[in-house]
Amino acid sequence: MGSTGTVLRELRGAQKSAKGVSLYSRYVNRPAGRVLAAGACRAGMTPHQVTLASALFTYGALAAVALVEPSWTLAVLVYAALVVGFALDSADGQLARLTGRGGPDGEWLDHVVDCGKLLLVHTAVLISFYRFGQLPSDAWLLLPLGFQLAAVVTFCAGLLREQLGRAAVSARGPSWAVPAAPASRTRAVALLPADYGVFCLVFLLLGAPGAFRTGYAVLAVVHTLFLAAFLAKWFRELKALRAG
Repeated sequence: MGSTGTVLRELRGAQKSAKGVSLYSRYVNRPAGRVLAAGACRAGMTPHQVTLASALFTYGALAAVALVEPSWTLAVLVYAALVVGFALDSADGQLARLTGRGGPDGEWLDHVVDCGKLLLVHTAVLISFYRFGQLPSDAWLLLPLGFQLAAVVTFCAGLLREQLGRAAVSARGPSWAVPAAPASRTRAVALLPADYGVFCLVFLLLGAPGAFRTGYAVLAVVHTLFLAAFLAKWFRELKALRAG
């Protein structure tokens, strides 16, 4: 096993395309994940273990949101744990590509953890609203449910778009393969509001319940608008594959 510097250099050459990735994921989360993947490699960890470590940080932070009264201390601790969990979510795939230990089982486990995260994060906010929120109206309890719907549908529809598109291209043979377009910085900026890493920032407002509710509501609206745009785009792309 090489030095940490050697492993980091090898990891830089084992990155996925930056297409469709926001600036945060490209310049913050992936580099942080690269460092964690190098550390995990040096420690002899497997990609599955890194995935489970990601779940431990993320799910532990969200359990705290649901069970502990909001405060500025909780806000910082939750945000830090969510950021580490997200970076480890990037690290597992990077480690798998570096070591050649990737496979359908690892991809499945990663998606299961991600799906659980999307369900739990908004459930935790709902529980926190109910237990500690002192809400202006009980209607606020509907907000996490709507946000959860938008998040889960976006996640599932995106996975289906990827899998169905790949299957359609594969069925038509190599001549149908479309070269990957270069990563667009404009698109990377535009995707920032929909990035999970940016979403995590709202938890820094847990110490100010009113500000947290406002920030969370704004993000819910933004994610719903992104969902509508993504669904229209993915439907057109899949329809074009069928027509072709």
